[in-house]
Amino acid sequence: MKNINYCVIEGKSAGFYGGIAVSVFFILLGLFAAYNMEHHGHVITGMNNQIVWGMPHVFAIFLILSASGVLNVASISSVFRKIFYHPLARLSALLAITLLIGGLSVLVLDLGHPDRLVVAMTSYNLKSIFSWNMFLYNGFLLICVIYLWFMMERRMQRYYPTVGLIAFIWRLILTTGTGSIFGFLVAREAYHTAIMAPLFIALSLSLGLAVFLIVLIIDCWEKQCPLGQGILHRPKTLLGVFIGAVFYFVLAYHSSHLYFTGRHGVEYFILAGGGIYTVLFWGGYIFLGTILPLLLLYHERFSKSCASIAAASVLTIVGGFALLYVIIIGGQAYPLEIFPGMEVTSSSFFDKGIHAYTPSGWEILLGISGIAIAALLTVLALRILPFMPCSLADIDIEPQFKD
Repeated sequence: MKNINYCVIEGKSAGFYGGIAVSVFFILLGLFAAYNMEHHGHVITGMNNQIVWGMPHVFAIFLILSASGVLNVASISSVFRKIFYHPLARLSALLAITLLIGGLSVLVLDLGHPDRLVVAMTSYNLKSIFSWNMFLYNGFLLICVIYLWFMMERRMQRYYPTVGLIAFIWRLILTTGTGSIFGFLVAREAYHTAIMAPLFIALSLSLGLAVFLIVLIIDCWEKQCPLGQGILHRPKTLLGVFIGAVFYFVLAYHSSHLYFTGRHGVEYFILAGGGIYTVLFWGGYIFLGTILPLLLLYHERFSKSCASIAAASVLTIVGGFALLYVIIIGGQAYPLEIFPGMEVTSSSFFDKGIHAYTPSGWEILLGISGIAIAALLTVLALRILPFMPCSLADIDIEPQFKD
């Protein structure tokens, strides 16, 4: 591999200290929200006996999927031997670690009693996908740390491709496990389908690359690092491919549900009569998260602008978040039809009718704190160790790193 100089960010600007201050502020708010949810119980949230996975879980899964997908930049370099991406590999592995820590922090704080994590770490039901995820998440963190070490330590460079392959396979398994949480769940008609696993893999790739591009642009702006069109062109094109892949799996998911008569009800709920869920699906995911980003990425009027690429990345994140909200919460809001074709009398156990859910401020603060944790860890790491190239100008990158 070619040599390239890496630098730490100086951390002397108002933006640097402002970013740290904002991150710490939201982390403290998140801890305050977690304290109140533990002290008063989840009754102060919008969650209930029907909607047991609320806004914190949307944030957590968003961060976990982004952590898996953002490592794809490093995987392209080491596994697929596209050395053009090698200068970006360190930042990719760092973000995979910090985003996963942020996502897992939200899950732990949402337990109500964080000490219950000890039970999850010591008692395993191997028939449960949740037990598998304990191994997958911790293993992913360990592998990413080793992967990053081998990237930065010259003596370990010969083992770098092997660890990269292990990390690539592990993150595919991890994302499959996250999607299988819903794919294996038979208690909700919107879930229980094998296509959830590849859908979540595609979604992780689009979210991860979008997050990476935003962080890359912000970091280059902060350290005044030249950022050439060449270094953005290939990831930008790849982001469009990933957005299209997510749309394909979403289309296949809904087409298969429409094919089965027994799932026409839940499909009508999501696509036409679900209120906020229908608005988020068509307006949030289809329009903001798919059509507009593809227009910004591929239309010749916008495609060469760094601002357009940043806007497309932000819209991809907004659309992905909206899709996760529809899948996770909308899937729980639609009642389970226990006896298809039969008329069932409703009872006091809320087994009839659409379940209402309004996220509380406590849930939103807790979810945002996960993003703040990831942001703070990333900024501090960039200040301490050289993860970013000193220059990403075309003249410095293109001649050395050609595929």
